[in-house]
Amino acid sequence: MNDDLTALGARIDRTNELLQRMLAEVAKTPSTHAIFVDAGYLYAAAGRLVAGTEDRRAFDLDAEGLIEALIDRARTIFADSRLLRVYWYDGARRRIHTAEQQSIAELPDVKVRLGNLNSSNQQKGVDSLIRTDLESLARHRAISDAALLGGDEDLVSAVEAAQGYGARVHLWGIEAPEGRNQAEPLLWEVDSQRTLDLDFFKPYVSRRTAAAEGTTARPTREDVRFVGAQIAAKWLAARGRESLVELLPGHPYLPGSVDQDLLVEAEGLLQYSLRGQADLRRALRDGFWGHLQAQY
Repeated sequence: MNDDLTALGARIDRTNELLQRMLAEVAKTPSTHAIFVDAGYLYAAAGRLVAGTEDRRAFDLDAEGLIEALIDRARTIFADSRLLRVYWYDGARRRIHTAEQQSIAELPDVKVRLGNLNSSNQQKGVDSLIRTDLESLARHRAISDAALLGGDEDLVSAVEAAQGYGARVHLWGIEAPEGRNQAEPLLWEVDSQRTLDLDFFKPYVSRRTAAAEGTTARPTREDVRFVGAQIAAKWLAARGRESLVELLPGHPYLPGSVDQDLLVEAEGLLQYSLRGQADLRRALRDGFWGHLQAQY
């Protein structure tokens, strides 16, 4: 009898030891977040806020710069968490990528998911794609937090599905000039809410004007890369090596404030708008980073 009790006690001790090890491993596992962007909502709300129109043909959106700003914002909110990736949901006829969607899909840490676009230019199937991804990632414990940029009431089921598996869903909205641009039932269901304002979107949205078209020749990627290096040299001279050491771990991303200063100064030197020019924005950052890394 005593031998049985001793064996049982040993098994209990062994089980407790295994549980403690498992809890210790879980405690060391970093939290993970992902950003989910309903591009239809983004274009409509940001276009109206900055350019005064929801018509995509009437304004340029610097998607690359905006995505990096969203990543930077998430990094400050989820300070002890790592980014899984950005999911970008948009519509396209027969689900065939446009040139702009293809350039977005080529960005690091970005996954483009396409629903259909009907004859009235309305997205179909995007909400179900968001729900599928949110639910799957939450179920497999791939994310602990989800930042959702959207406003459609149909996203409520996606939020509930993710929360059912223990993930927290944080709704990000875009400032509305009048009233609200997000459904109340969606606001009720999420774990937290944040609104991105006009100042956040201004650097990435610019209205197209007929007068501006064709007035300045489009610079080459090498021209823009050279300007990026010029600005980096000026930045390093002003900030010093300590700021450089702080900046390098974030490669290939730049903090939002640095990225915007780089964009504005480059446009001034080039006398050319880089908004909506994903390849040139990438060349600009390549030139900036290339010079800084060469000095380290």
